[in-house]
This record gives sequence, structure tokens and C-alpha cells, in this order.
Amino acid sequence: MTGKFVGAHVSAEGGVQNAPLNAAAIGATAFALFVKNQKTWSAPPLADAQVEAFQANCQAHGFDPSVILPHDSYLINLGNPDREGLLRSRAAFLDEMRRCERLGLRLLNFHPGSHKGEMAEEPCMDLIAESVNLALEATQGVTAVIENTAGQGGYLGRTFEQLAYMIDKIQDKSRVGVCLDTCHLFGAGYDLRTAETYEAAMKDFGEIVGLAYLKGMHLNDSKGTLGSRLDRHHSLGEGELGLDVFRCIMRDPRAEGIPLILETIEPDRWPREIAMLRSFEGTGEEG
Repeated sequence: MTGKFVGAHVSAEGGVQNAPLNAAAIGATAFALFVKNQKTWSAPPLADAQVEAFQANCQAHGFDPSVILPHDSYLINLGNPDREGLLRSRAAFLDEMRRCERLGLRLLNFHPGSHKGEMAEEPCMDLIAESVNLALEATQGVTAVIENTAGQGGYLGRTFEQLAYMIDKIQDKSRVGVCLDTCHLFGAGYDLRTAETYEAAMKDFGEIVGLAYLKGMHLNDSKGTLGSRLDRHHSLGEGELGLDVFRCIMRDPRAEGIPLILETIEPDRWPREIAMLRSFEGTGEEG
């Protein structure tokens, strides 16, 4: 698919079948969702009726699976140094991969994991890659999409080198990808505030990780300053990043055909933010 596909992480309250309806209501052409309650470890299986309604609602509103970017539970830590916590996270991640499989989705976005200050970075990244390998072996058709992090709380994946390290350890390269979060990039020290610095960062990503692995982006401004390692999102144009980076993304052919997802802090603004991003595709300077 070509073109820009823009949306937000919408609510699936009342059932996953409601997420595509909520996305369509804000003018989205892509969306993210949780495929189960993100605050609990387990959830009832998806009912056949839910699956059928989800797929029907996606089809009715033109949402192809390639532009739907589900996010796993924030409880999951695939690099947990504690063995019991690691096994629990692996089971929960596999369950979410299988839910995506059942819904006909092709992507599952996840935060790699944290060493929690209890182990070195490389062994933790080895655990994360091993966790992903186990999930990929037990499923089909769903790509594990690693989200870069700001580095807060010992979370790995804050640098392109760390992303490349984990991908190198994942056996099935056809089913691993990356989601770049603008707030996280900025918090990790990648300056995206001008066309020049944005281009430099994307060039580095292409050389170190590989553009073929770019499967989605989260478009968020940042409350934290450059290199602060703070994962604190803000509304577009309201934070430290400013709007130029989003103009760049909306005109960047590297961002075509992938879900571009808002996780900004005021859902009421999402229709306006989507419209503003759309205006950046041409020469308009709205916002």
C-alpha cells in the first residue's frame, strides 16, 4: 500500500470490534489498539462474534491489516531478570500474538524490556530476543514490532545500535520490525527538530538498523528535553519537539504505507491533529 496512513491509539472498550469504529470517527486511516485489557495479565478468549465483527468493521471502514498496529500490555517485560516474571511475560506476549493471529492482524508492537538495574544490557537484550524467538516459533503471520524507547527505567532499545543488536539475535528476520516513536527518539538523544537533524537520524536508522524493518511510527511531541530519557508524551506542537519533524515525516516517502499513530495526551484533539498532519503532506503550513 502506498500513501500516508494516519491515526491514533483508540479505545477498544466494550470489545475489540469497537476500535475500528472509534478510529473511523476521528478521521483516521490507520489505528492502534490493545487486543486485551492492558492492565491485567490474562483475559477471556476472543469470542467468534467479536472476531467477525472486528474484521467486518475494519473492512467497512477501509482498514487493511497492514495499517493496524496493536500494542501489547505494558505489564510485559521480555527481558525481566526475574525468571518467574520473565516466564509470565513470555506467556502473556504469546497470548497477545495469538490474539492478533486470530483477528487477522499482521503486527504486534511491544516495548522490548527492562533490565531493572539487575543485569547488564547485552544479556538482557539476549533474553528479549530469545523471548521473541519463542513467540514467533509458536505463531504464524504476525510480525513482532520492537518500539524504540527513551531509556527510562532501564528500558532497552533506546539506540539504533540496541535495536540492531536485538534484530540480529532474532532468527526469523521476515517477522521482526521496528516502530519509531518520535518522543522516545528525542528523549534518547536523537534531535529531530529540524529537517537536517531529522534526515540525519533517519539516515542513521537506515544504515544501522535498515529501512526494511520500519513497520510503523508513533507521532508524539515530548514534554522531556533532548536526551532526558523521559517517556512523557505531549500534544503535537506543544512540547520540546515542535512541528517541523511532523512536517518532515508527512513528506517522507520512507513513511509511506505504514501506520503513523498518535499517542498524544488529549484524545479530543486527535481529529484536529490528524487533519493537521494531512495538511503537512502538501505545501500547506497549517498548525
